[in-house]
Amino acid sequence: MTTQLETFETSLEEVRTGVTRTTPDRFRETLGEIITEPAIGAELPFETVSLEGTNVVLEPTPDQLREAACGVTSAALGVADYGTVVLESTPAGAELTGLFPDQHVVVVREQDLVDDMASAFERMGERFRNGHDDAVLATGPSATADMGELVYGVHGPKETHAIIVEA
Repeated sequence: MTTQLETFETSLEEVRTGVTRTTPDRFRETLGEIITEPAIGAELPFETVSLEGTNVVLEPTPDQLREAACGVTSAALGVADYGTVVLESTPAGAELTGLFPDQHVVVVREQDLVDDMASAFERMGERFRNGHDDAVLATGPSATADMGELVYGVHGPKETHAIIVEA
C-alpha cells in the first residue's frame, strides 16, 4: 500500500519537482546541498527547523530579491495527489521569495501533508474563515504554452525542489 508521503513524492516528481526527505537534525545540511546561491528566504514558521545559520538571506532588500538565484519558503500544506504546495501570503510578502528567483525550494513538514484538494480546503477552512484567505497553490515550476511549445520559468521559477521534514 502506498503511503501519503510516497504519493506526494511521486506526484512532485511527475510535475518536475525535486524532492528530498530530511530530519530536523539534518535540515541545515540538506538545505545547503540543494540551494543555489545567492539565496533569499522567508523565516520558516516551524519550531523544529529554521533558516538561521544558513546561507539564506532573510528579509532581502529589493536588490537582493532581484539578484537571488534561489528562494526558500515554507508550505502550509502539501497535497499528495497533485504534488501541490499551499504557500500562505504574509503581511511582509514572503511568498514573493519563491516567485522571483529561478529556483524555488519549499519546505513542508510531513505532518502537513493531506491526501487531496478537498482535504486541503477543509484543513485551510478555519484559517480562511478567520481572514487569512490569501494563498498560492503551486504545482511544479512555472510553465506556459501561450506561444505554442511548453516553456518553463517564464512567469516564475524554472526549477522547484521540495524538502520534506520528517516527524
